[in-house]
Order: sequence, then structure tokens, then C-alpha cells
Amino acid sequence: MSDSSDSPVYVVLGAGPGLGLGVARRFAQEGYVAVLAGRTADDAAPWAATLEAEGHRAEGVGVDLNDPADIASVVGAIGERHGRIDVLHFNPSAWREKSLLELTVAELLEDVAFGAGGLLPAVQAAQPHMSAGARVLVTGSAAADTPSPSAPTLGVQKAAVRNLVTSLDKTLAPEGVRAVAVQINGVLAKEGPFTPPPIAEAMWAAVSRPDDAWSPHVSYNG
Repeated sequence: MSDSSDSPVYVVLGAGPGLGLGVARRFAQEGYVAVLAGRTADDAAPWAATLEAEGHRAEGVGVDLNDPADIASVVGAIGERHGRIDVLHFNPSAWREKSLLELTVAELLEDVAFGAGGLLPAVQAAQPHMSAGARVLVTGSAAADTPSPSAPTLGVQKAAVRNLVTSLDKTLAPEGVRAVAVQINGVLAKEGPFTPPPIAEAMWAAVSRPDDAWSPHVSYNG
């Protein structure tokens, strides 16, 4: 059953109590219904409740980001329920501390499938519910350019997802839908410019640009 309304809908995959919640809050402040997808619905429920307590419309859902079919099912159901998806935010990444001299091909591909490949079924399921002006937002990282040898798969994930965003933006642009990766060139912190609120502000600024000022990559340097 559709719960469509005039309110825009923001969906974040790979939500959490830090950056995911912070960005969801920024969009909720603009009147978006915030849908936070965590590992389980029970995980996501408190984050949605936090936003609801602040006077926003929000809901928490569960999604298995290792399962493309589940990603498609969850995103598709959100679109059907609300009648629209205006911002699809892909936020997950896998952190695996392992030397390149020990890392296996299977482990590398598993992490890339999680941190980059999952964007594909998400966009494919969201696209029928996105109209002109909708946006795909991806959390990028400086690891794409300066990978750490102690966690080498993260850099590959972020380089791969940034590449996908470039192609997605060109693919979706004729429909008036644009894609952007916001590359965070710093380490998330509890104080200062790399806390969730200023990063969330940068993400809001990135997606709210008009098409004639669009670029698929934005750097946040604090």
C-alpha cells in the first residue's frame, strides 16, 4: 500500500548513530522523510526514534548489504510505500585490517561488493521511484587516493564507488537525476570540522546544487 505524500524522501543505506544519523537529520530539517536502513530494523529503530523526538518524520528499516536481492527488495519497498525516493544515500564501507601479503582475492571482492557493488541494486530499485531533481549521494573517502596498507580494501571500495558514481551520473542525467560522491578528506572525529554536522551540511550543499552547477565529485576538506 502506498503512503505517498508531497514530502520528499531521503533514504540512507548503511545508516549508523554517527554520520548516517547526522546526514539524515540534516535532510529531515529540510522537510524530508528520513528512512534509515541499518543492519536490522531493531538497530535502526532508535535512530529513527531520535529524529522523531526532534519533530521529524523518520523510520528505521533493516537491510542485508551483503545481499543484492535484499537491497533491491528493501529499496523498492520504500519507494512503493512512499511513492517516491528523492535522495538515495549510499553510506556503507567495510574495514578489514589485513596485510596485502595475506589478503585473499575472495576477501577483496567481498569487501568491494559490500562497499561499492551494493550501489547498483540500490539505484536500480530506486530509479523507478525517482523523478527529475532526485539525487544519488555516496559517502566517499580520501582512502580512494591515499589508501592505508593496513586496511587496503577500503581504498579499493572508495575508488570503485567513485568511479561508479561518474558513470551513474551520466546514465541518469537525461532523466534529470544526478549522482554525486562527497569525498571526506579527513578522519571522522568527535570535535571539529570532521564531526557529523559539518559533513552533513556539505552533503546537503552537494545535492542541492542546480544541474547547471553539477559535478559528480565534491571534496570536503573541513
